[in-house]
Amino acid sequence: MGNKYVRVHSNDVTTAAKNALIRRGVKIEDIAEIVYEMQKPYNDGLQFEHCVNSVDRVLQKREVQHAVLVGIELDELAEKKLLSQPLQRIIESDEGLFGVDETLALGAVLTYGSIAVTTYGHLDKKKIGIIEKLDTKVGEKIHTFLDDLVASIAASAASRIAHKLRDLEEDGETFADIPPVSLSSSVSNPKDEND
Repeated sequence: MGNKYVRVHSNDVTTAAKNALIRRGVKIEDIAEIVYEMQKPYNDGLQFEHCVNSVDRVLQKREVQHAVLVGIELDELAEKKLLSQPLQRIIESDEGLFGVDETLALGAVLTYGSIAVTTYGHLDKKKIGIIEKLDTKVGEKIHTFLDDLVASIAASAASRIAHKLRDLEEDGETFADIPPVSLSSSVSNPKDEND
């Protein structure tokens, strides 16, 4: 077709995003713990594995993958002191008025609607679970973008569960009625528009 650019296969992008999180010390289960804490009070029969599957589905969205890859790359470049000034100092210090970290995370969370946006705002303020650990500056690690990205992924996964609950209720069911693996394989379900 004359296109001199070769597209990156989606499986490669998914793998790269997941590996970037692992490289930075964040496991899917760490994010799922936040989702479980946020959603358990509202979802009868919700199991931790439902949350793991929801996080995994969120990490298959390109918008989320791209945000993860860009944000983590910037954190790592800042650790190596490879950014130009004053951006280097701004990211190193996670300057309060910077806001680009939240903007990147918010852009990714918008894919999952208003529930995800408000949940992201809550997580950004409360710093639940691994988000608090990432936000606390210890040693030479810089997580200016990563803490917000983890909040974004958790908020999106929580939103998926909230939407799925509505679908289940319409069918007279709860999470107790579905095995956790069904949540991740529900891409073929036309009702599950938030995959």
